[in-house]
Amino acid sequence: MGKIHLLPEALASQVAAGEVVERPASVVKELVENSLDSGAGNIEVRIQRGGIALIRVTDDGCGMSRDDALMCLERNATSKIRTKEDLAAICTLGFRGEAVPSIASVSKFRLTSRESGAETGTEILVSGGKLERVSDSGEAPGTQIEVRSLFFNLPARRKFLRTEATEYAHLEQILKTQAIAHEQVRFSLVRDERLAFQLPVASSLIERIASLSGRDLAGRLLEIEPLESRGVRVWGYIGPPGMGRSDRRQQLVFLNGRPVEAAVVSRALREGYHTALMKGQYPVAYLFLGTDPAAVDVNVHPAKREVRFHDGYAVQDAIQTAIAQTLRQRMGRPVTGVDFPPRSTTLDTGVDVGTRFPPHQASLVFESFPSPTAAAEPPLFTNRERQRVEALSSSDDVSKNDSPESQWPASPSPTSSTAAVDHFSQSLPPIHSVEQEVPVARAHVSPPVASNYRIIGVLNKLFVLMESEDGLVLMDQHAAHERILFEELRRRLESGGVPSQRLLTPLTAELTPRDFALLVDHLDTLSRFGFSAEPFGGNALKIDSVPVFLKNDDPETFIHDIITDLRVATERMSSHRLGEDKIATTVCRAAVKANDSLREPELHRLLEDLLRCDMPYCCPHGRPTLIEISYVELERKFGRRQ
Repeated sequence: MGKIHLLPEALASQVAAGEVVERPASVVKELVENSLDSGAGNIEVRIQRGGIALIRVTDDGCGMSRDDALMCLERNATSKIRTKEDLAAICTLGFRGEAVPSIASVSKFRLTSRESGAETGTEILVSGGKLERVSDSGEAPGTQIEVRSLFFNLPARRKFLRTEATEYAHLEQILKTQAIAHEQVRFSLVRDERLAFQLPVASSLIERIASLSGRDLAGRLLEIEPLESRGVRVWGYIGPPGMGRSDRRQQLVFLNGRPVEAAVVSRALREGYHTALMKGQYPVAYLFLGTDPAAVDVNVHPAKREVRFHDGYAVQDAIQTAIAQTLRQRMGRPVTGVDFPPRSTTLDTGVDVGTRFPPHQASLVFESFPSPTAAAEPPLFTNRERQRVEALSSSDDVSKNDSPESQWPASPSPTSSTAAVDHFSQSLPPIHSVEQEVPVARAHVSPPVASNYRIIGVLNKLFVLMESEDGLVLMDQHAAHERILFEELRRRLESGGVPSQRLLTPLTAELTPRDFALLVDHLDTLSRFGFSAEPFGGNALKIDSVPVFLKNDDPETFIHDIITDLRVATERMSSHRLGEDKIATTVCRAAVKANDSLREPELHRLLEDLLRCDMPYCCPHGRPTLIEISYVELERKFGRRQ
């Protein structure tokens, strides 16, 4: 007798069910998707004990005849596709014909369905995959599926279920996700005979988001103006800088109405925010993608969560462009209600960016502005940092602005903070977007101007207090200067590269064959960064020169960072994204610090330069530069408004 044999049908069904039905949330997902495919306008989900004891999904869709109701219990029976061409262009949420028989094989299953206009419906009872009864039913038009005692015949699987509260949380998230994708459908969830939520038909996507996530969050979201690029359409809503989360639970992505996960989408979201998002944080996003169904494969994951794109770079580029445009166009005022984690005294770069004051020194006293004849303040930069910045400032591709209104007042000492700011700031031309190849309509928000703000004073020698027509605005002088220097260095990198310094002893970097081939194809990119490199036999690269802002022991590490970026770079990203972490670190060291005293004219110039930046409301590390507290919020805090 041979070693290989066929599994019994019941066992094969249970094995197949393990791929589709992981937990109660999987059952709800599959059944709700079928309801949506049937054209339902009203879907009700009832559960008991987190879905372990009971799941009942009722819809008012097209319903099924008796023959169809019996056929849907057969494996690989579906109405969604018929030919292999249909499989290559799937337009429905379900298509495999596996969900219903898989669920019926691991539960006590009841299905009732009635077509519109039919005199009677059909009721089918199944227990553990065995058909028990088929009879007429008098249910309303539509379909109702009841799943009791999930995994009653698979105790090994049942014991791996989590607590009822955990299973309910997963189930609720699944239903809310589907509700956001289909705002034209009514959804309701009843938990243990109590109404958890009921969602009427929404007039817009933002109304549905507000119903589920709260109006405070919805009111802060930025709408993505629909964008279409290379066959990919992008629309939806994203959170502004400052609305980061520690996980991806509020990062919802829908492709042709289907909730999906894809590494290329997550990467594109991160790159679209770029310096407007802190490391380790994930953006709040309700992102919708539309593409030709033939350009995506949704049949690569048993639960249909993951998808694979035919042209992933086109998808990544469209998402990055849409998000970057949205942040530039619609961020017309300082950040409000920020959700940033507490500011620490040291960034991950190890650079001191601020000082924590003891609670009893609550900084209630404003620092008065020193007069022009005051004694010299401490220098903004150390000698080494100043030399690096001065070397960059003296490059030939930057023309100095000599207009009288743009000059800082003469400083009393060449080593004072004013002198350092004078030297660097006078060399800065007006900031221009480094993504000018993307047409941007700026009609949505008027760009802010410094005249909209009146400087009141300085708190703790770090936070500049200003008054606007809307309320109180605080500016972090270190974060603001970081943003200014960052965009200037990035602009120079785009326009003509940065100055380099020759090494006394050339360095040799041994690379893998793949990395070596990648860098050889991008030697011009290395040249823009100030590297002089050439092949040196085998898979080695000889480095003769490095950028002036780079430490002597950093070149090889920086090379490997660029290789990592090149592996995932799109055409747009590769022109201005590479190496920006190193630039952000450099400007963090060079920017003004906490306890650096700036005079009022210097603060005005700092504000003017900041508001000319492409992304003025956050530093390169994603922390806010300007925070606004509205008069309404202040009145509420003082009890003047409810």
